[in-house]
Amino acid sequence: MTTAPEKETRQFQTEVRQLLDLMIHSLYSNKEIFLRELISNASDAADKLRFEALSDDKLYEGVSEIDVRITFDKEAGTLTIADSGIGMTRDEVVANIGTIAQSGTKEFLKNLSSDEAENAHLIGQFGVGFYSSFIVADRVALITRRAGTEKDQGVHWESAGDGSYTLETVEKESRGTEVVLYLREDEQEFLDNWRLKNLVQKFSDHISWPILMEKPPEPAAEPEEGEEAKEEEAEVLLEWETVNKASALWTRSKSEIEEEEYTAFYKHISHDFEEPLSHLHVRLEGNYDYTLLLYIPKRPPFDLWDRDRKHGVKLFVKRVFIMEGAEELLPRYLRFMRGVVDSSDLPLNVSREILQQDKAVQAIKKGLVSKSLSMVESLAKAEDGEKYQGFWDTFGLVLKEGVIEDMTNKERLAKLLRFASTQNESGEKPEAQTVSLADYVSRMKEDQDKIYYVFGESHSGAAHSPHLEIFRKKGIEVLLLSDRIDEWLISHLSEFEGKQLQAVSQGDLDLDGDDEKVKEERKKKEDDFEGIVTKVKETLGESVKDVRLTYRLTDSPSCLVGDTNEMSATMERLLREAGQNLPETKRILELNPSHALVVRLQNEKDDGRFGDLSNILLDQAILSEGGSLSDPTAFVKRLNSLLTT
Repeated sequence: MTTAPEKETRQFQTEVRQLLDLMIHSLYSNKEIFLRELISNASDAADKLRFEALSDDKLYEGVSEIDVRITFDKEAGTLTIADSGIGMTRDEVVANIGTIAQSGTKEFLKNLSSDEAENAHLIGQFGVGFYSSFIVADRVALITRRAGTEKDQGVHWESAGDGSYTLETVEKESRGTEVVLYLREDEQEFLDNWRLKNLVQKFSDHISWPILMEKPPEPAAEPEEGEEAKEEEAEVLLEWETVNKASALWTRSKSEIEEEEYTAFYKHISHDFEEPLSHLHVRLEGNYDYTLLLYIPKRPPFDLWDRDRKHGVKLFVKRVFIMEGAEELLPRYLRFMRGVVDSSDLPLNVSREILQQDKAVQAIKKGLVSKSLSMVESLAKAEDGEKYQGFWDTFGLVLKEGVIEDMTNKERLAKLLRFASTQNESGEKPEAQTVSLADYVSRMKEDQDKIYYVFGESHSGAAHSPHLEIFRKKGIEVLLLSDRIDEWLISHLSEFEGKQLQAVSQGDLDLDGDDEKVKEERKKKEDDFEGIVTKVKETLGESVKDVRLTYRLTDSPSCLVGDTNEMSATMERLLREAGQNLPETKRILELNPSHALVVRLQNEKDDGRFGDLSNILLDQAILSEGGSLSDPTAFVKRLNSLLTT
């Protein structure tokens, strides 16, 4: 084992240097949040100590009191935030301060622009934590020692935020962490007792650990008449006062909590800059008692699509923090939720293994999921439709995962789904046109018994699918599905309120019912084109499953369709892209007998041109649904040949 040098200089990770520079310039108008972030970190360290001490009370080192202390020195220009929490080892300091050990960091930084206001929002989603110190300080020192280690194993970290930092092994008597900010000359406002106390009460009043500040000394009393003033001043004893409520917010009655306090607590647990979209505070009593305080954010966390990251809801047992983001409590499709759940029925030494088996956990999870969905349902039912539309634009893709993963709540989730539709085909963005399945059903034609949909590689591809032509002609609404997850979603959602969901590109399509006149016309065309259909099928051979006339096209010459239960072409492409080795799927080519190219095919006497035209009709059908040609060069040659002869 190699011993680390007592003092060394290291370089920040590239992403840290970028983030530091962006924060200093983008977050200056929100500079007060540095205190919130540092107190939040101190609170987390206190939570971790109490949890680890459940199984090893030696970590308290004989001092069980835990608090956060704020002091300042006007002469030195320093502000110190100290906690008696878990502390860090040298390796932990390097991992937590020198690097950003979070997946998605580089992608996050790519999204930042020259717009400082927008960057502030994005950085807020990312969570600034310790690095916010450099918004107000030109130098920051961190002195820490992990609980349970020797006093000579303290670590002194220091940096001017210029790309490097120093690490030194030092002695530290007490466990925990001190962050010393050497404030810039124009930030001396934070060396004021009243100013700091006001900020604590504004941002961190809800912290469950005492936040202590030095109590200003009482003015010396004037000597009474006849009493001589004492020449020697009595020694002034340092007194501390608690400047926050120091009680877990969720344990208080809702009637006692101001809206601003709920918002401040949300920002504490999420490190978000904005107010939440919605919140719910409820105590559930029955076989198991637990309290929920849940939030829906306005904006997506930067790592929303990292499904393996531990997200969201913190688990407390009797107000003792246990863990964060347990999938045993909240399924992954609700990973955007933030908040806390506090149970009185779980053991303090609860582990993930216990979580998987405990009946109380199963009951809590059921209630937690139900209340989360109730919050979303309330947004959907609100008169302000734009609020739910905003939620759907942000978290809709994640919620769609629930239909696939959560069979118990599939029907509730189906009512929350929103889709683009041919009902509102304007030049607006597709997300402004979404409709619910209930909306669709309410608008169905009198004799319509199916909910129709079409897949596309993009919204534009779905909206311009040739399969929609007959539906537009007859005024039948079709859902436009272009999200990659939609294929899996529909495979798990075959019906809604008794109405079957039907792809317009699969199975036989008969929108004319029992109209005898239409049947006669179709029979006549099938007889007229019988020879041509047979010849096209012989020409294309193994390239197609079958060839037949179509009744779903009005403007296009051809299209490809699959049998009702076959995998769609879009799903097949997605699986191939994912590395799946699938057998080749043959599909049915349908020809529009009213189109000039098909009429020309009927009259074509030259076998070579007949073959070229047949292949072109197949290739066009493949391209129109977003597919790719196996031999693009052959397609171009055939097309050029027909255009020049």
